[in-house]
Amino acid sequence: MRSGFVIPYATEREFADLARLGEERGWDAVFGWEALYGVDAWVQLGAAAMVTERIRLGTLLTPAARHRPWDLASRVGSVDRISNGRAVMSVGLGALHPGWLAFEADEGRAVRAKKLDECLDIYAGLLGDAASFTYAGEHYSAAANDFVLPPPTPQRPHPPVWVVGAPTPGRGRQRSLERAARWQGLIPAIHPTDGGPKTLDVFAAVVEPVRRLRQERGLPWAGFDVVIEADSWGDFTRLEPSEPAAWEEAGATWWVESWWDVPQGAEGLAEVRRRVEAGPPALR
Repeated sequence: MRSGFVIPYATEREFADLARLGEERGWDAVFGWEALYGVDAWVQLGAAAMVTERIRLGTLLTPAARHRPWDLASRVGSVDRISNGRAVMSVGLGALHPGWLAFEADEGRAVRAKKLDECLDIYAGLLGDAASFTYAGEHYSAAANDFVLPPPTPQRPHPPVWVVGAPTPGRGRQRSLERAARWQGLIPAIHPTDGGPKTLDVFAAVVEPVRRLRQERGLPWAGFDVVIEADSWGDFTRLEPSEPAAWEEAGATWWVESWWDVPQGAEGLAEVRRRVEAGPPALR
């Protein structure tokens, strides 16, 4: 199981500096996140790519439904080329918050889900073979063109996509799980209603259906990533059991430290630096 960490608040230069420190201390990935207005996550990741050589660079997460697909493909493609093939994109519907609704009205989950699927289709098509790719969707379309196309991304056919998946009780089709099964990774959405810790049985209730869906579609499970978000330093995300090995045995391939309760500002940045410098938890 590999390890990563999310940087909750940082400028572009601060992010690049922390990414370099993370690489030095043995972490396998560093993640930013996207707001509608704020520090651009893909600029942060591009800056980090210039000062690192090994660590993977991604988002946790990208609300792809609110992007123009060609803009998103351009950004991710650029980071993958700068980093020589280390980009990864995590996607979901996105959590509505005042920083979102200040600029865009909520179109509803159904519309956001449809836009997310169309966005990912175009993302994959453009980065796969933009010259011949065409698409006609409900919200987006693309025609074949050869106008000043960028070089191919090092990762083929495109940088991997990890998808948030959560079972919906009482519904036959589990669209978020079906979506995750089509791509390269799963981020199980585990939110205990009683405020308790995340547990292995709830984790398995997300992972196993995705495993079956991939098997039904003839897609390999080997190489498919499964992310467990953790917090070894605080109580923002609690796991039961707390040992990483138990989650690896249950199918997790990535242990990502999510330190969302660290305050914004100099004090919080210093705390994030301290945690990154301490290195990843013992995963084995």
